[in-house]
Amino acid sequence: MTGTAPPLAEALAAGPLVLDGGLSNQLESAGHDLSDALWSARLLADRPEAVVAAHLAYYEAGADVAITASYQATFEGFGRRGIGREEAAGLMALSVELAREAARRARTGRPLWVAASAGPYGAMLADGSEYRGRYGLTVAELERFHRPRLEVLAAARPDVLALETVPDTDEAAALLRAVRGLGVPAWLSYTVADGRTRAGQPLEEAFALAADADEVIAVGVNCCAPRDADHAVAVAARVSGKPVVVYPNSGEAWDAGARAWTGGSAFVTGRVRVWREAGARLIGGCCRVGPETIGQIARAVAGPA
Repeated sequence: MTGTAPPLAEALAAGPLVLDGGLSNQLESAGHDLSDALWSARLLADRPEAVVAAHLAYYEAGADVAITASYQATFEGFGRRGIGREEAAGLMALSVELAREAARRARTGRPLWVAASAGPYGAMLADGSEYRGRYGLTVAELERFHRPRLEVLAAARPDVLALETVPDTDEAAALLRAVRGLGVPAWLSYTVADGRTRAGQPLEEAFALAADADEVIAVGVNCCAPRDADHAVAVAARVSGKPVVVYPNSGEAWDAGARAWTGGSAFVTGRVRVWREAGARLIGGCCRVGPETIGQIARAVAGPA
């Protein structure tokens, strides 16, 4: 947190907060090529100032929380680029510091927070499998994959760990085990479609996993179609008993083969009130949602419930 900002869990109890939007689309709009398998994580090494600028645009648009450029940052992914474990750990920690630097520069006059992104195993594979799940790995194997980088991110002291775009309950269970004892709260966010996880499990089963996890301060969905978020928010609030986090994408579809988005935007900020009434306390956007839309969300959140 910055300045005199309270812990994020306390802030959520006081009212909803605004998350940022898609980091990759903001970087691409600034002219950066993210076609590499490391996606936005590549810029941690190559253009860190660009990452600061992207975070800053969201803070100044109205976001209270910025999500770091570490979604696709893993020891394995960096290793394929010839980056050793020590340097990789430094880049992961840098992702938190870059978001902090943006918060220091932001002229908002309000508390700001940083969420350290930890994407799913499929994000490391860079083949779209985060939208399918069921990688053929056990929960224990997935925990061993996630724990080392979560330790690095936690040591960088973000305000919260964003366990995001989780496609199935096996990976959620692994992540919940992996965050134990790290001393940093977390939110757990699934990617869903048609009322189920991407792997096809009932949402009630998925959200119930986090109900008794003391480390988890919010549970919900991200990187899904806005229409799928409507139902999921209500289920998450009812089943988990925790504040809900919701940040869908624009509604366009990702073509993993072409590495491109197809279709048109279906993100309507009028949904913000529906999500608030259903229990959402962290509201923002994911892929293809930019600062302008985050500004609209901020104004909707600031309005009457």
